[in-house]
Amino acid sequence: MTSKERAELKSQAMTMDSIFQIGKASLTPQMTQAIRDALHARELIKISVLKNCTDDPKELARILAERTGSQVVQVIGKKIVLYKLNPEKEKKRRDAAKK
Repeated sequence: MTSKERAELKSQAMTMDSIFQIGKASLTPQMTQAIRDALHARELIKISVLKNCTDDPKELARILAERTGSQVVQVIGKKIVLYKLNPEKEKKRRDAAKK
């Protein structure tokens, strides 16, 4: 991912609400699968790490990216932004741009 692409994704993420919250139970297999599904549907997601989670948000972001095949866009405080390109959506965007 280039710095320009990362900057664009960061600007998109600023207006987004978190769709997942990681709490006391930290990362469960069900949470990881739900995040994987959300990345497939949305490509860009924001996750909040709650105060009762004792894990480091940067480490959680690294683990999530590894397990879901996504990229960490940014980690600010207790907010994680992940991105994973959906090839099906990319093809639709290219086809729409050709028309």
